[in-house]
Amino acid sequence: MRHVAIVTEARSSFSYFRPIVRLIEDDDSMTHSLLVVSQHLLPAFGYTVEEIEREGLDISDRLYSVFDGYTPATMAKSTGALMMSLTDSFVRLRPDWVLVLGDRGESLAAAYTAATMNIPVAHVQAGERSGNVDGMTRHAITRFAHLHFASGEEAAERLRRMGEEEWRIATVGAPQLDELLRRSFADPEQIAAQFEIDLDRPLLLVLQHPVTEDFGEGADQMQATLEAVCELGEQTILVFPNSDAGSEDIRRVIGQYRRPFIRVERNLPHHAYAGLMNVATAMVGNSSSGIIEAPLMGLPAVNVGDRQRERARASNVIDVPHKREAIVDALRRAMSLEFRAQMSTDSPYVGDGQVSERILEILRTTTIDHKLMTKQIVY
Repeated sequence: MRHVAIVTEARSSFSYFRPIVRLIEDDDSMTHSLLVVSQHLLPAFGYTVEEIEREGLDISDRLYSVFDGYTPATMAKSTGALMMSLTDSFVRLRPDWVLVLGDRGESLAAAYTAATMNIPVAHVQAGERSGNVDGMTRHAITRFAHLHFASGEEAAERLRRMGEEEWRIATVGAPQLDELLRRSFADPEQIAAQFEIDLDRPLLLVLQHPVTEDFGEGADQMQATLEAVCELGEQTILVFPNSDAGSEDIRRVIGQYRRPFIRVERNLPHHAYAGLMNVATAMVGNSSSGIIEAPLMGLPAVNVGDRQRERARASNVIDVPHKREAIVDALRRAMSLEFRAQMSTDSPYVGDGQVSERILEILRTTTIDHKLMTKQIVY
């Protein structure tokens, strides 16, 4: 049996992996180990490991590694601590594959550790561009990955230009879109009841993460967004940021903006978050979900700042700086019928509901041999 070790650090990454895990559970030729790390295990961010438990999925290891403080120094130390724990897990589990995602430091730690231990690495969302340290991290993972799962042709072509061998690149699409295409999320009536919102009124969805290069500026950046939200005064669901450096500053500012029309959530299960995207009038912040998932939901997204500056985007995105006036103007435009009318369904991220199946088939059938493990840069 092919044994796949999957490393997940937060709700967002778990939503990518959930359909893959479910498929492995139904496949007699495959087995998996789920390594739950980082933000999943932090009560301050909703202790989202409980979401995995509620779904009845087996967790192989819980790896605690996050240093308190949420500074660049603690972020770097946390990555190092995680590498030590991952080493012990891989020694014990002896997986055939390590599956990692995107541009997180946790994924880089897993990719480096596995490659050093001569375990093949497969990388979901390879070849994309984002911004800040995330972009550097993603392309560092590329060098340690043995297979690259690209979400679209633009990402695949970037991998070729980086010198990756053609046979290592598979343009499979974006697995996080699989469940959305199957409409595997809460229906509007459930969302209205759970969050006490009026579906006949505008609804804003806010999710803004810290930007590592802007450490020390996160409070002002979050304040600009919240001032804009308060000026509009529409019903709002605000979700806590991730645990990157600067997170504590953003959470402190959120605590200062308690308003009757703002509801704050430390974390949301995927079915609820996607359900909110389905009924929201617009979203604002700097989450990749505004770039990747929102076009599929027909949801306008006001993207604030540089965190996603390099990502390919669809016509649902309006880019603005961290300025209250600019955010207000962009939100008013995004909430207008005229803007929705001009939005295209086209997206650079491929989704047909079968991405997870393609990924699993490649992991099942790829020969693990000297050719796979010996990488050559071909540029």
